[in-house]
Amino acid sequence: MKVRLGYVSLPLTINTTSSKTITYTRYKETENGFDKINSLIEENLDSLLKILEYNYKNNIHFYRMTSNLIPLATLEEVKFDYIYPYIDKYKNIGKYANIHSIRIDMHPDQFCVLNSTNPKIVKNSINILEYSKKLLNAFDFNSPKIILHVGSSQGGKKKSLSRFRNNFRKLDKNIQDKIVLENDDKVFSVTDVLGLSKELNIPMVLDYHHYLCNNNGEKIEDLLQEIFNTWKDEVYPPKIHFSSPKSKLKKEFRSHHDYINADEFIKFVELAKSYTNELDIMIEAKAKDFALFKLVRELKYLTNYKFIDDTTFVITDRR
Repeated sequence: MKVRLGYVSLPLTINTTSSKTITYTRYKETENGFDKINSLIEENLDSLLKILEYNYKNNIHFYRMTSNLIPLATLEEVKFDYIYPYIDKYKNIGKYANIHSIRIDMHPDQFCVLNSTNPKIVKNSINILEYSKKLLNAFDFNSPKIILHVGSSQGGKKKSLSRFRNNFRKLDKNIQDKIVLENDDKVFSVTDVLGLSKELNIPMVLDYHHYLCNNNGEKIEDLLQEIFNTWKDEVYPPKIHFSSPKSKLKKEFRSHHDYINADEFIKFVELAKSYTNELDIMIEAKAKDFALFKLVRELKYLTNYKFIDDTTFVITDRR
């Protein structure tokens, strides 16, 4: 099995961020608020290109782009064109990612709750998804994805899943085609999300840490083949999220550690190799790219995995 490692949002190695922002209050108080927004957009897009260049030069082949790229873009009170004035930058960034085969996705924040019982929250969630779609279309990345949780559990799982189905089916087809579902750490388990994913015919991202936090005793090896099969018609191979708990204490188990427990990672990939020939694993650790490369060093020491480049390895039959 070939495994590629990626990380989330902002590399710690280089001093740059693609999510500079301004609060709505500060925006209203600023005499030339749109000028400030414009300068932040320019900075964020320039920084995103620098991050992708860093990724390419370090053989990091997939990456989660920040959803906070454009300040205040989803607020009803602030209306401005955040696409066409910057279209050359979008095209340049997208071309760079595509030429270097960098897989891109986005993960909207906790305010995107498509199955909320509050119509205003649903409307705002659709605005967030429209924003994500517009950005990804402007970049023209190769097969980008928007990762979503099922969301609210008000009224119980059955009604919550039904609300998600109904609202998903009302979405623009271009948004539907980009959505990938992820299991969460408290309510919607792997089996809940897998069933919904198969019904809506969209891929599922397994978050292994969330599975450990939230399951009904089901063995993950009994579900991996079905999860990976949800990617069978996609351009890229199955993708999972992997993180380690901050500690074994119950109150801290759901929180992410700065780094990855290499022994637990090895156990998982040894299990997964029976179900797919390729797997992209997003490292969700607070130390971001530091955690990714620390894990690589540990894997080289602990295993005889054959490294193709800095972040890609092949699992051999023997340890």
